[in-house]
Amino acid sequence: MNRRKFITKSLLATAGLSLGFYSWQIEPLWLEFVHQDLPIKNLPSKLHNKVLMQISDLHVGNRFDYNFLIDSFKKAKTYKPDIVVYTGDFVCWKNNPEQFQQLKIVMKEAVLGNLGTVAILGNHDYGAEWREEYVADEITKIISDAKIKMLRDEKVDISGLNIYGFEELWGTNFHPENLTKTINPDEASLVLCHNPDVCDLDVWNGYQGWILSGHTHGGQAKPPFLPPLILPVKNRKYTSGIIDLNDGRMLYINRALGHSYQVRFNCRPEITLFKLKSI
Repeated sequence: MNRRKFITKSLLATAGLSLGFYSWQIEPLWLEFVHQDLPIKNLPSKLHNKVLMQISDLHVGNRFDYNFLIDSFKKAKTYKPDIVVYTGDFVCWKNNPEQFQQLKIVMKEAVLGNLGTVAILGNHDYGAEWREEYVADEITKIISDAKIKMLRDEKVDISGLNIYGFEELWGTNFHPENLTKTINPDEASLVLCHNPDVCDLDVWNGYQGWILSGHTHGGQAKPPFLPPLILPVKNRKYTSGIIDLNDGRMLYINRALGHSYQVRFNCRPEITLFKLKSI
């Protein structure tokens, strides 16, 4: 091997190692607080400019150090949110009851809203093959013990904002059409739905407004100027951020705080800070 080839291969190897280290040890722990306005029809004036925080996809388990989640919660508390919503996948289920204890440790530091805090379940919260209801029930209890209202095809009114929480699409109790029938278009409403593929199903009963989702993690690894290579959704336009569904519904997909595996590139972990706006 001549000197030029040796130098070239050495530089390429160094670049590859550096990129691998960055994707493993830097970006997965580089939390971004995303700021976004959230205009809602019929929003009570007392909620105008209040802060609603979305936290999604904690994936508590053994795939990464969950102390990152606790540290992130401590940072999030400094924003003093008025409303906090958790949009599913509290654990990364691997048939290990230890995850319940791990989740209890993490949720001792849970971020709570001054006005209210609610949550929904994700697919991992339904255990193996998304069919173990006892896992969903135990996670619901842990979250409730953390002073968070778990919405399972239920509605809660927080200071005049109706928050509707869907059951998980891949779980065993998905019947949101029964809930959307109760939405009053003359009231301020917001829907929480873990998997954004639900947006393409005929379950909405004419709902017009915002939907907050998670599930995709933004793909976790996204080549520059290209879509993510892996997305756990049928509709591959559902990546992250704001998506106009062009029928009066607006979708926001959170990139997740936790990870399926501790690898991220061009897709930092996210906590979203929405400023509620009257329109």
